[in-house]
Amino acid sequence: MESQVRGGTRWKRFAVVMVPSVAATAAIGVALAQGALAASFSVSGQEFKVRADKLVGHGFTQYGAVDTGKSLDGKKDEAHPVAVSAFNSAEITNLCQSVVTPIPFLGEEVTLKLTAGNKGKDVHAEQLYIDVANLDADDAVFSKMDIGVAAGSATKGPKPNPDEYKQNKASPFGFAQQADTATLTGVRQTAWATTAGTFQLSNLHMGLSWGSGAKHECY
Repeated sequence: MESQVRGGTRWKRFAVVMVPSVAATAAIGVALAQGALAASFSVSGQEFKVRADKLVGHGFTQYGAVDTGKSLDGKKDEAHPVAVSAFNSAEITNLCQSVVTPIPFLGEEVTLKLTAGNKGKDVHAEQLYIDVANLDADDAVFSKMDIGVAAGSATKGPKPNPDEYKQNKASPFGFAQQADTATLTGVRQTAWATTAGTFQLSNLHMGLSWGSGAKHECY
């Protein structure tokens, strides 16, 4: 999963998102090196789509946070409430990621699409994080799950870095959920932030195409 290009801004105060239900835990992870912040940078003005046939995650945590950045035209500051989902490690089958970029002076759009893990060898990631805005999954199974844990007290998977607390991006006392393992199938999601610490993309392919929609994007 490639990272978005990100603009810069500073934000002083934002409320932490309270993840409302077990269904919200079904978020596919994206990688971030251990000890770094999820979305410690300013996010771009574009969401991106991710689809996967299956994700098996080990050591799962999810908590509410706020991503900050610029609008796509760079004219205003924006804040995006997100559910940060994190895994100690994960295997992903048939991964697809796409993002649509408008080209105003041509009146056109270009879709960048990446695929991997689709020829019998899964994508593998360590210390996986994602800042997700919307998620659908055909099925999600969690083992030994705890709902209502304080984010700063999570023990089964990654938890917010203390610097996130200082920047008012997450609260150590906010709602969190955790599980030993999470297995998700038929995943379709939109997200704001993706970075990678250790991310092994087998059979990687990346391509560009004019236009957007299901014909060009992951879904």
